Amino acid sequence: MHTPRADYDLAIIGGGINGCGIARDAAGRGLKVVLIEQDDLASATSSWSSKLIHGGLRYLEQFEFRLVRESLQEREVLLRIAPHIIHPLGFILPHVAHMRPAWMVRLGLWLYDHLGGKISLPGSRGVPFPHQVFSAGLQASMRRGFFYSDARVDDARLTVLNAVSAREHGAEICVRTRVMAGRRAEGAWVLELQNVDSGAKREIRAHGVVNAAGPWVKQVLDKALGISSDARVKLIKGSHIVVPRIHAHDHAYILQNHDKRVVFIIPFEGRYSLIGTTDVDLQSLDGSREISAAEIAYLLDAANRFLQKALQASDIVWSYAGVRPLYDDGEDNPAKITRDYVLKLDHAQANANAPLLSIFGGKITTYRRLAEHALTELARFYPQMKPAWTASEALPGGDIKSLDQLTALLRKRYTALPADYLHALAARHGSRATRVLDGVNRAADLGQQFGSGATLLCEREIDYCIREEWARTAEDILWRRTKCGLHMDEAGRARAAEFIASRVQALIG
Repeated sequence: MHTPRADYDLAIIGGGINGCGIARDAAGRGLKVVLIEQDDLASATSSWSSKLIHGGLRYLEQFEFRLVRESLQEREVLLRIAPHIIHPLGFILPHVAHMRPAWMVRLGLWLYDHLGGKISLPGSRGVPFPHQVFSAGLQASMRRGFFYSDARVDDARLTVLNAVSAREHGAEICVRTRVMAGRRAEGAWVLELQNVDSGAKREIRAHGVVNAAGPWVKQVLDKALGISSDARVKLIKGSHIVVPRIHAHDHAYILQNHDKRVVFIIPFEGRYSLIGTTDVDLQSLDGSREISAAEIAYLLDAANRFLQKALQASDIVWSYAGVRPLYDDGEDNPAKITRDYVLKLDHAQANANAPLLSIFGGKITTYRRLAEHALTELARFYPQMKPAWTASEALPGGDIKSLDQLTALLRKRYTALPADYLHALAARHGSRATRVLDGVNRAADLGQQFGSGATLLCEREIDYCIREEWARTAEDILWRRTKCGLHMDEAGRARAAEFIASRVQALIG
């Protein structure tokens, strides 16, 4: 088979979790890869999630057994390859008899324990209330609950670390770069790129293209690439609110709402609880990044039906909203639309060497398997491609036995630095925290500092995020590479933003 000359084997459009996961897998299989992202990595859907690695307990009611099985299996893989940013999390489901009978809950949890095969997390069980720990913060009328296990994740860092791994396997990562147009020519794709900041343009050639643009997947198909497809994307808005910590314990709550949906209350960033999510059908992306008053009322009402101390809108310290680009399966109820992914391959016989694979739907938990399935779809176009590998190699910084052990080692090595700061740094960078701290012997060596203790953001880490993780703006660092922005007041964020801008200019120009 004749292979036309091209700059890359595979061009990937979209720097969310799916795009970065595919880039990592493809680069590690020996393909020459370029990833193109119009903003920052994880700047859209992949940082707007509920920050869970979970099987999707509620998907059992929709008979999504394949998705739940794959998600539970992936939960085990991700706990193993990213123990610095993914951690076990216990959930309590307070029982409300008129919503779901106890036998149904027990059956669902039994399936959840067994559907994915062997699991490392604690199995489910019933819990009588009141309970000193597991009913903390709940109304006294709650008489029983159920415990089960899942995991939490720093979603934005998971995305970035996949991109770091892709680069270390040879991929080129282009942030703040937009695909303006693309066409097939002589058995390859020709893509016209433009740097968002400078306006500079260039043209590249790639044997194949993966369209992993998330909410913009149809826009890329229709407008940039000129491809007609009958596949449709359903835009579903999901919003979250953050409030002061509901209780002092480590478990989360999953609450049954009157509309048969569930709402999570999850310990978040030490001092807070994360409450979400909503499911709002959108017709366009306009206004999709702002939570509405109706969504705030919905989340507060869902939580207050269970909480001993009612929450008010004035308790909200932060909120975020984003769009989940689901595959449109014809379902009218947003909560019932499949969270499974669909891969659509487009290739004309005359352009057999120029495939286009578009990604619809998906969830963070299954991103790695999605990447494997994507490359299986493309395998016939790349006979040189090596076997799947990502289940066995730790993500950058994940080559540790446990986060606690790593923190203990850092405390012995960096005795002049606060222990809670070292733990927070380890939780973001894993074993690569030593790269951030290279040459640091005392607190002053950290450079300019913002905040203190566990919420400290220092010049050393800012520079590392700029040099090694493609951060270019204050938002990139304060809200995605770290969550330090949550712990600052408005004036503190402004000071940090001014400093970050100066460091970007000094290091990148």
